[in-house]
Formats: sequence, C-alpha cells, structure tokens
Amino acid sequence: MAISAFGLILAVLASLIITTNALVAIALLRLIQKSSCNGLYFVLNLAVADSMVGFTIVGLVMDELSQPFYHTQTFCVLRMAFVTSSSAASILSLTLIACDRHLAIRQPFHYFQLVTGLRVGVRLVGLWLLAAIIGFLPVLAPSFQQTSTEDKCTFFGVFHPSYMLAIFCVGFFPALFLFVYLYCDMLKIAAMHVQHIREVEHAGLGRGCPPSHATSDMKAMRTVAVLTGCFTLSWLPFFIASIVQTMCPECFPYKVIENYLWLLGLGNSFLNPLLYSYWQKDVRLQLSQLAASVKRRVLLHLGNSPGFPSRGTKSLPTVSCLRLQD
Repeated sequence: MAISAFGLILAVLASLIITTNALVAIALLRLIQKSSCNGLYFVLNLAVADSMVGFTIVGLVMDELSQPFYHTQTFCVLRMAFVTSSSAASILSLTLIACDRHLAIRQPFHYFQLVTGLRVGVRLVGLWLLAAIIGFLPVLAPSFQQTSTEDKCTFFGVFHPSYMLAIFCVGFFPALFLFVYLYCDMLKIAAMHVQHIREVEHAGLGRGCPPSHATSDMKAMRTVAVLTGCFTLSWLPFFIASIVQTMCPECFPYKVIENYLWLLGLGNSFLNPLLYSYWQKDVRLQLSQLAASVKRRVLLHLGNSPGFPSRGTKSLPTVSCLRLQD
C-alpha cells in the first residue's frame, strides 16, 4: 500500500470514528438525562474512548500526508503511547459492558443496588488508569523502546516487539477469555429462563402472565455476542501477527501488520457505535429525535417554514437497565 493511500485511508477512518462516536455519545447523554440507569455510563465511556482513538490517530494522518518531519524519539513514543492507551480503554470498556450485561441478567432484582453511581465511577477511573499504564508502559520501562530509523512515527518503530508480547498475554488474552466466559454464562442463564417459561406454560399456569424476560435476555446476549465477535475479528489478526513477528522477524513483515492489520483493529472503534445504534432501540430513537431536531432548526434558519407549528417529539419509553432492547 502506498504511503499516500495509507494516509488517505487513515484520514477517512479517523473522521468516521470521531463523527459516529460523537453522535452516539450525544444520544447517550440525552438518554442518561431521561433515565436513572448507571450502566449507560459504561456505553458512554466506550464512545468517548473510541472518539479518543480517532483523535489520537489524527497526528499519524498528518505525518502520512505531510512532508517528512524528523521527530524525536521521545515525541514518537509519547504519540504512540496515547494511541495505545485509547485503544486499550476501548477494549476495557467493552469488557465492562459485558460484565454489566452479565450482572443485569444474572441478578436482575439486585442490579440497581449493585450498580451505583459511586461504583460506576470507581470502575471507570480504574479503567482509565489501567489503560494509561498499558499505553505508557514503554515510557515507564525504556526496555520496551527501540530507536526508530524512519521519518514517521510507527508502532514497531518505537516499541520493542516484547512489548506487544506483554500486552497480548496480560491484556488481550484475558479480555477475550472473559468475553467468552460471560457469553457462555449468559447463554446458559437465558436457556434456563426459556426452559422455566415452557414448563410454566405447559402446566397451564402462564395464562395472563406478563411477557417473560427470556426474549430480552437473548437480545442482550446477542448484542454482547456481536460486539465480542467484532472485537475478536478486528484485533485478533493484529495481535497474532505481532506475536509471530516477535518470535520470527523474518516470517511476517511488520509493514503488513501496521498498514493492514492495525487498520482492521482501529476499525473496531468505528464498528462499536454502529452496532450500538443498530441493536439498541433507545439509542436509535435518540438519534432519530436528534436528526429531526437538527432538521427543524435548519429549516427555521433558512426560513423555509416560518411559523410552522412544531409537531413535538414522541416521548421515549422508560429505559431498562436490565436488558438491551431491540
């Protein structure tokens, strides 16, 4: 891939990441104002982390599209540390969301007592501290650095391959295994709910009863499963290729990893807001209301509809913290 083409693709990807996550973040803020669901802060944090991923790679875009600029080693390390920290925060946010959904399905009656504002705040602070440690580990441990011989800042140009091995074993693998465990456990819980409902209906005791939560559980589990699958498909090739390159530098050219597989991993920050806006009904409604509000303001500003009576907006249903609506 030519450098100019790579820079153009990176610029488009950064713009899409920032725009989509900003829209979803605005919708989530409006949603949080209308509900008392503290679990939504985890989803909002994911949008913020993904937005930061877009902002941090803007500097790399400028490097690719501008004339060669000779950076210092410290500057390159700090720049790539911010990129890595933002990506780590995005991955950790997905983990917190999965844990939150798992808790809501496993203990629905105690969810509001367990997920308080203080506990959510502590978890988010801990998340960003851990992400900062992961990203700035080469700054704290110079042994993870290596001198770059290139004009532009690159991941493998400033970070030692052993650093990739460390974050793969300490960060990526545990997160992936946790995703799989939570998904399997939610699948087991949902299957038990379905079996219980069938037993009640078979006994003739289900008439007149409200709809069960089994369908909602399946929707929540489906959302987590899709997010987990996209996360795995996006980042797993990059990490595996990086490990292979660490063990055998001649077996896998790092240019392929940085120009192709790394872009695939960054694409996860673009997919996350699209998935949430598609799978969550409340987010879709907020985005549609936001678009309608912007459209009315534009029409009023242009004078196309002076004095036109406002139709108002349809009120949103009560947001449920215990399930992700379709």
